[in-house]
Amino acid sequence: MSDDPEDRMLGWDESVFRDEHVFEIDWLPETFKHRDTQMETLKYALRPAVRGSRPLNVIARGPPGTGKTTAVQILFDELTAQTDVKTVRVNCQMDSTRYAVFSRLFAEIFDYEPPSSGISFKKLFSQITNKLVEEDEVLVVALDDVNYLFYESEASDTLYSLLRAHEAHSGAKIGVICVSSDLELDVIDALDTRVQSVFRPEEVYFNPYGQAEIADILGERADRGFNEGVVGPTVLDRVAELTEEQGGDLRVGIDLLRRAGMNAERRASRSVETEDVEAAYDKSKYVHLSRRLRELSDSETALVEVIAAHDGQQAGDIYDAFSEQTDLGYTRYSEIINKLDQLDIIDAEYTDVEGRGRSRELTLNYDADAVLERL
Repeated sequence: MSDDPEDRMLGWDESVFRDEHVFEIDWLPETFKHRDTQMETLKYALRPAVRGSRPLNVIARGPPGTGKTTAVQILFDELTAQTDVKTVRVNCQMDSTRYAVFSRLFAEIFDYEPPSSGISFKKLFSQITNKLVEEDEVLVVALDDVNYLFYESEASDTLYSLLRAHEAHSGAKIGVICVSSDLELDVIDALDTRVQSVFRPEEVYFNPYGQAEIADILGERADRGFNEGVVGPTVLDRVAELTEEQGGDLRVGIDLLRRAGMNAERRASRSVETEDVEAAYDKSKYVHLSRRLRELSDSETALVEVIAAHDGQQAGDIYDAFSEQTDLGYTRYSEIINKLDQLDIIDAEYTDVEGRGRSRELTLNYDADAVLERL
């Protein structure tokens, strides 16, 4: 190789990336590593659907970025390609009410959206079950991030409708996979007893990846996504180490690789160096915070902004500022506090206030500037 520094610099029309799409969160790997046990349990639960029977229900739990959604998507792709089983994955961050969930099912089953107004839930429900019975299809529904249905108090009604569909319409066969990243949420205990009696799921736990597993998985992405020689072992080990520090959330590592590559390109370098990783980490470590903030409603976003400006103050004082901005009542305000607390965006701790009894103190779980930058 030439010693001329110019030969080690990227040209304006060159890139360190071979395929940048590999670093998208929803990109599915050709090989799904270190999840054999979980995949076998999921296949066991879904096998009856292939024979035309209702599958077993499943709860898939684990911290963020541990492969739950990827596992479901890979299995759904296999079922769709090889069988007549109908599969629908519902993102409950986006569709967080019973009506929204069934609207998504309708759209996937009929290949067009239901009317935006004027159709009752009962009619929507019956059209879906009628279609399944007419086509003699088994439907498997994955409620991804099902914890959001619990945050909106919609989980029991949604699951009850899905699990009792065969009673409302004889011959309807629906199985449910609940995917949750909230480890403090006990899905079964949080459901109504009427749902508990029919749910009885198989449970699959997705444990956090260890550093060696993270390096193995991210190494494959790096090989696919970068040109040869761009990422060396030292850099990959540092990315894996930082990812493990964030609870083993692979989304952090994937984002970190992409941003580090972009930093290398900014330097016109043909290789990613440790300095590129360190510079990218300040943004990549907040990837899950960014995702949560993007899904908030306008009123929920407004409250986060108010809390950032009044960090550590009592709930009553923060409500005064929030009410001036939104005109929302205290009941809705309290509901939003609970949701933000469950999402781990804020901490709402009860404290004793002299002369006022007990009140909640609201504090952000992240640096206020980092939160406001991502709203």
